[in-house]
Amino acid sequence: MLASMHMIGFILTKDYDGARAFYEGKLGFEFVSLDQFALVMRTAKNMIRIVKVPTFAPLQSTVLGWEVDDIEPVVDWLVGRGVVFEKYPFVEDKERGIWNAPGGSKVAWFKDPDGNVLSLSQHV
Repeated sequence: MLASMHMIGFILTKDYDGARAFYEGKLGFEFVSLDQFALVMRTAKNMIRIVKVPTFAPLQSTVLGWEVDDIEPVVDWLVGRGVVFEKYPFVEDKERGIWNAPGGSKVAWFKDPDGNVLSLSQHV
């Protein structure tokens, strides 16, 4: 039953204004609402609830990711909007920050203003 339902992702922030500027302004998500519980954004058919907390340490691993058909133009589009991609030591493409996985998939990572690690992936 859940396999056919839409997912809702949850992310933590310390600053609603900064989070909204990033997710709406840089990533192009649709603003839905802001109340005492969360800043709510929509991306395609999925919802992201960005919850404000006074303090937290972001995980050092990916918390949200998006599958794309062709990663290079999406990375270029985001860079053009001010998104900075991580240049991890194991990433071959130092210009764009795209990692070529052994099976042929490609992944690129970036962070939101709170340090949450996000990713794009192109799967074969």
